[in-house]
Amino acid sequence: MDQNQLILLIERAIKARTDLFDNRHETAFRLFNGFFEGYSKLVIDIFASTVVFHDYSESPSNSALLLKTVEEYLTNQLPWIKTVIIKTREATDPKSRNGIIVKGEKADNRIRENGIWYAIDLLLNRDTSFYLDTQNLRHWIINNLKDKSVLNTFAYTGSLGVAAQAAKANLVVQLDISRNFLNVAKTSYTLNGFPINKKDFQAGDFWTQVAHFKRREETFDVVIVDPPFFAVSSKGKIDLVNESHRIINKVRPLINNNGYLIAINNAIFVSGTEYYQSLENLCRDGYLKIETLIPVPEHFTGYKETINTQPLVDPSPFNHSTKIAILSVKKKSLQNKNIQNDE
Repeated sequence: MDQNQLILLIERAIKARTDLFDNRHETAFRLFNGFFEGYSKLVIDIFASTVVFHDYSESPSNSALLLKTVEEYLTNQLPWIKTVIIKTREATDPKSRNGIIVKGEKADNRIRENGIWYAIDLLLNRDTSFYLDTQNLRHWIINNLKDKSVLNTFAYTGSLGVAAQAAKANLVVQLDISRNFLNVAKTSYTLNGFPINKKDFQAGDFWTQVAHFKRREETFDVVIVDPPFFAVSSKGKIDLVNESHRIINKVRPLINNNGYLIAINNAIFVSGTEYYQSLENLCRDGYLKIETLIPVPEHFTGYKETINTQPLVDPSPFNHSTKIAILSVKKKSLQNKNIQNDE
């Protein structure tokens, strides 16, 4: 694709997102999703006054001139952009994969969404430290988890837990294997004036920590599971393609009666029908029920007038490969437990 064609695609994407630009330039959204909007080698995100290019080119050196053209176009059309970062996904060195500032002196370190501040560290790793595809889920959390106790597993930088804290949940436990990621969550708490209790930020292996909760008979009104699509540790394996039910079954005992399980599956090659069927299978015992599906926001998927590429796998009944479901939980009665033990 030549540079003029790409600029036309990006121009169309900007026009579709006009209402997302805030006067103070504090928000975050996906400006161009090349996978669906016409050029799969490039994705562009806005974080306050910083723009992030995700370069998916197989030969990054060949894309340098094209990216420079896009950079010049964007900074001309959006003169409030102060910093430009390029994350080269196929780079051999970690620094280029994590991102290099090519314009400006420093990246923004916070964004605002639904009136809540979220700390970001755009150079922390290959991702941007903040998942734009779960924006609608954060909105749901803010509106539904008041006075709830919440366990946010695979918390990453804790944005879903921050949303729960903003909802005035009575307890939010953030669990992730990386203390560095949890430190970003703590900064979000500070930005919003939320109290920081060190015991509520737990760095450790998912399998080990969940086992600890079970032994201590600690339960929660809500458990959030947003794992990577594949990971292996000495304690267990995560495989969202073949065994997504294992994670859900692992945390079910931790959820109080009439609580919620928030399940996220981001495996690209798992169809929406396949994942939904796996959830229905889990619900057959009558103790789980699919309450609602949370769509990914349009700025992330692309808009009707900008989408010109179909997904590799049909996500329906979800609208994206990031498949988000809210399940309600019923606990087995003590009587049923006794009957099962007798059997």
